[in-house]
Amino acid sequence: MTHDPYGRSEPENRREWGQEPPTPPANWSPYGYAAQPEDGRSTLGQDVAGPVLPPDRRPRGRLRGKGLAATVVAASLLVGGAAGVGGAAAWTSTHDSVQTSPVLTQTGGTTAQTASTGSIEKVAQNVLPSVVMIDVSGPNGSGSGSGIILSQDGKILTNNHVVAIAGRSGSLSVSFNDGSHANAKILGTDPLTDTAVIQAENVKNLTPATLGHSSSLQVGQGVVAIGSPFGLDATVTSGIVSALNRPVNVGQVSQGNSTVYPAIQTDAAINPGNSGGPLVDLSGAVVGIDAAIQTATNGTGTGEPGSIGLGFAIPIDEVLPIVQQMIKGETPTHARLGIGVENAASSNGAQFTDGAKVASVNNGSAAANAGLKAGDVITKIDDHLITSSDGLVAIIRSYRPGDHVTVTYERGGDSHTVQVTLDSDAATQNS
Repeated sequence: MTHDPYGRSEPENRREWGQEPPTPPANWSPYGYAAQPEDGRSTLGQDVAGPVLPPDRRPRGRLRGKGLAATVVAASLLVGGAAGVGGAAAWTSTHDSVQTSPVLTQTGGTTAQTASTGSIEKVAQNVLPSVVMIDVSGPNGSGSGSGIILSQDGKILTNNHVVAIAGRSGSLSVSFNDGSHANAKILGTDPLTDTAVIQAENVKNLTPATLGHSSSLQVGQGVVAIGSPFGLDATVTSGIVSALNRPVNVGQVSQGNSTVYPAIQTDAAINPGNSGGPLVDLSGAVVGIDAAIQTATNGTGTGEPGSIGLGFAIPIDEVLPIVQQMIKGETPTHARLGIGVENAASSNGAQFTDGAKVASVNNGSAAANAGLKAGDVITKIDDHLITSSDGLVAIIRSYRPGDHVTVTYERGGDSHTVQVTLDSDAATQNS
């Protein structure tokens, strides 16, 4: 143990305070978040894990981070001490009697209270053993994120953008809640839903997370996020469900497709490094995968953006079939209408109207078979209102190939409905 001049002691070994400056894709801000477009509309960007030191350097990195904190604390104490001496001298020079300091006693119990069912404390106790920190190293950099244990033998769910840093030649390391570590390999990835499954090697008897139902969530319901923001593993934050089915577009992937999903919006603090960690309800069941935040930065400022109470999680219901495909070693498939869309606008372009305008229809697609045509404006899928092209893509992604949906659309000022059986993108990556 080492001792400072003020009688405090600190252990000699600390894990490093890892930060994760993101590596942005094209047209993103320097911090991995989409910049505000010139037209003033808000855009949403994903948090990208950034560099941390390799595992064999972690204790030294932690000491450096803690050393900085200790220096700041010591400086504050020194200033406070000097002020205290001055204050005492002034007091005794103007008062004749000796002032006696009060005796302070602690009346609280020394035994920890038992967490009640449904409390955030109980949720943390139950879920923390099922959450991991993932360190990633690749040819273009390194970073860290979070993950959710799915099985006793080490299958772990996380975000695609967390493991993507590794590329084909990189490495993954998983840190468990009990302090143990394991190497890992990628089992499957799905850029369209920003999900991935990895396998921790040579592990057993892990604690799988309890998977819940995102479809049962209500706005205002309490939720808890657990992960490793800025490399600070086992961090717990809480909040509420702020909105549901919020279309979140976190960028382009292959062949012109976008990663868009109907997100759970929450004000629970989510920061870079939370990516891939769970959003759970107050029973401790996973209802979402923390994946993105919106920030106030426009990409021109300095420093790394953090939470402003606008975090987004991928609903577990929508991606569970895809996760199961990845676990089996299959290529993930997605529902497909077979159209190109854009935001609906009036003929003169002066005003935007709600809906997604069909820009093109693929031959032989589900949309073509249902009679949809270029120029139609889709306003509803089943009971889901469609107000934008991203909204349409997000809702379609929540279905599976072969599902039957009712499409409401406008053509020539008249409203129509049609039944559509959704295609699969197994043969094409065009949604």
